[in-house]
Amino acid sequence: MITIRKNQERGLSSHDWLDSRHTFSFAGYYDPDWVGFASLRVINDDHVAPGAGFSPHPHKNMEIISYVLEGDLRHEDSMGNRALIRAGEVQRISAGSGIVHSEYNASTTQPVHFLQIWIEPNVLGGNPAYAQRSFDAAIKQGHLCPIVSPNGRDGSLSIQQDALLYAALLETGEHVKYALSPGRRAYVQIVRGKVKVDGAELSAGDGAGIRTETTVGITALAPSELLLFDLR
Repeated sequence: MITIRKNQERGLSSHDWLDSRHTFSFAGYYDPDWVGFASLRVINDDHVAPGAGFSPHPHKNMEIISYVLEGDLRHEDSMGNRALIRAGEVQRISAGSGIVHSEYNASTTQPVHFLQIWIEPNVLGGNPAYAQRSFDAAIKQGHLCPIVSPNGRDGSLSIQQDALLYAALLETGEHVKYALSPGRRAYVQIVRGKVKVDGAELSAGDGAGIRTETTVGITALAPSELLLFDLR
């Protein structure tokens, strides 16, 4: 079974410095049909104006993943981390017992575009942790590259949840297939381009929740970038 989440149906927060699309209920946006999907709680598609950003704010008991698409994102947190996350890099914060952090567009002239993803942890509390890693285009080209996993396998970033996140870049006509174990669910988010997911055509910003299937088949109808979540 596949449930489509179209880009234009997502929640919208629009300010003079931020344009954000919410796949799931978030802050002042609430949709009872889209509160989350398995342990996946947030996919925010954020465009932040030059020099602007999110001032220091707290998080607790959440696995937070930032996937930067364009521009540079500046990060500071209460753990003492100060970092620049560039396009092609992925950041993971395990908030654990609690952190405070800020995120700003590092440029005064160009916007920054990134996806912020929250996954609920399977363990509450604990010491907060931070990591970031570059996943260049070559290792994502033509196949599903693991970027987040429970055990940090194959160079991915580790999180405290039985969840995997893959990224792929596909040229027109390229096809990938992913096998789902019994009881698992998948969520596919289209970052750029246009694809067909198990017969359904999806464009940039669209997503699809997949249940009770054994495989997920994805074919690019144009040069595309996508994320695939494998969730319990």
